[in-house]
Amino acid sequence: MRELPGGVVEEVIDGDTARLADGREIRFVGIQAPKLPLGRKGFMPWPLAEEARAAAVELMLGKEVALSVDGRSVDRHGRVLAHLFVGEEKIWVQRALVEQGWARVYSFADNYGCTLELLEVEGEARRALRGIWAHPFYAVRSADDLKKLEGLTGSFQLIEGEVIDVSYVKSKLYMNFAHDWRRDFTVTITKRDLRRFGPGKPVPDMLAALKGGVIRVRGWLRDRNGPEIVLTHPEQIEVLVLPGAPPALPQTEEDEPGE
Repeated sequence: MRELPGGVVEEVIDGDTARLADGREIRFVGIQAPKLPLGRKGFMPWPLAEEARAAAVELMLGKEVALSVDGRSVDRHGRVLAHLFVGEEKIWVQRALVEQGWARVYSFADNYGCTLELLEVEGEARRALRGIWAHPFYAVRSADDLKKLEGLTGSFQLIEGEVIDVSYVKSKLYMNFAHDWRRDFTVTITKRDLRRFGPGKPVPDMLAALKGGVIRVRGWLRDRNGPEIVLTHPEQIEVLVLPGAPPALPQTEEDEPGE
């Protein structure tokens, strides 16, 4: 990471954006908090958006923050894309908000530093039902639940299921989660983005190896011959069960580790 000049947080705009005293607007790169309308006509606030903002206020309002970047540093709105560290203790804002359950991990092909660490923290918060994870709006969806997915197009989702097939057709990779590709949930990757997924042509080895495994993907859900998420980088995939691995046994009280 490279450091940028820091400053004092003068305003917390929402759960993942703040304004410094010098006027710079900082987008907390790597996470996505519930969205507020912020002047957008007709925009409905996401559940718990005010609570997420309140958590960010408590963490940093009026305090000195250090800034670090690990990728593209400015977005199309002119906001600085940075990791924030509060006070002398250098509390990492992104990690703190994800750990408390007030944000999801949200990476980009040109900005994915620290994603793996944040995913681990997110998993802990989700299992503990902290913050947004106690609300059904933010539930992890099943790739098999077409009726639910069809009503969620246009939203950011986490979806998991078994990869039935991986194929490359007309300069695009398809990961199918059922046998009817014309209507079932699909993950796609363009030829341009496939280079980020490692060696192997036309299907990168790491993606071919996912057939028969269970994965979780995240991204914006759209409708293209059924629900679809477009992936641009590997950090959007979490492998839950490797192909051929036996299913995990349910944990009993006797299995639980001691304190």
